[in-house]
Amino acid sequence: MLELSSFQLDGIEEFNSHIAVLTNITPDHLDRYEYDFDKYIASKFRITKNQKATDYLIYDADDEAINNWLKENKTAAKLVPFSVEKKIEYGAFLENNNIIININKDKLTMPLSTLSIKGKHNTKNAMAASMAAQLLKVRKQTIKESLEDFEGAEHRLENVAKVRGVEYINDSKATNVNATYYALECMDKTTVWIVGGVDKGNDYNDLLPLVREKVKAIVCLGLDNDKIKNTFGNVVDIIVETAGAEEAVKVSHKLAEKGETVLLSPACASFDLFENYEDRGRQFKRAVRSL
Repeated sequence: MLELSSFQLDGIEEFNSHIAVLTNITPDHLDRYEYDFDKYIASKFRITKNQKATDYLIYDADDEAINNWLKENKTAAKLVPFSVEKKIEYGAFLENNNIIININKDKLTMPLSTLSIKGKHNTKNAMAASMAAQLLKVRKQTIKESLEDFEGAEHRLENVAKVRGVEYINDSKATNVNATYYALECMDKTTVWIVGGVDKGNDYNDLLPLVREKVKAIVCLGLDNDKIKNTFGNVVDIIVETAGAEEAVKVSHKLAEKGETVLLSPACASFDLFENYEDRGRQFKRAVRSL
């Protein structure tokens, strides 16, 4: 299994995958693509460039950018969609809080409640992974057990600790707005949100409804926070700028009250203050455990 970035896809000539997966396409790395979202979409779809009729393209049927590209362009691969919004004849969908997967005349049903990690994006990831496994003839029971036991990856909505009744969550891998959208969507408590870093042409407007509903304070973690302050200044009463993970955690600790959550979900690259997103996440975790 390979996870390929648009940077890698830009350089492919003969590479092909028997099963390709497009989970979503939202604006990212636009500074690399002349701030043209269509060029970024075209880059992502290079994953299916060399696919044949015997290959499969698994994709998010709820994603507007993906649907628009497929209406206007052709791929030789067999299309295998998944959706949490509508019923799918061939592919995966939600029905009565169950994931239903119907491919190759081999139906798999799995209750949402049995998934080990929650959130709409994780439901979609589970659908995509399950369909890839089924196409590879993995036993249905093995697929179910894997989804029930999966613990999630470091720096992806990772529960770090509970300190004086406040939950601290490390989502440092959220280096774009879409990833942070999913993180905020998962928050079911009032949230202090740590955000910021190297902006890659971000448009934060999609986050406004979630921030208005869930975020009580923003702690900026980057060298240039003007866009964040301009976007959310009229939505959130408290916006504090910090110069490192330790300071960001200390400020958040003062702002958060018992029963609330501190979420590190930066929506930005990390290279202004950290080596990479892993370094950012580990510094955050170290600071939390030092409280």
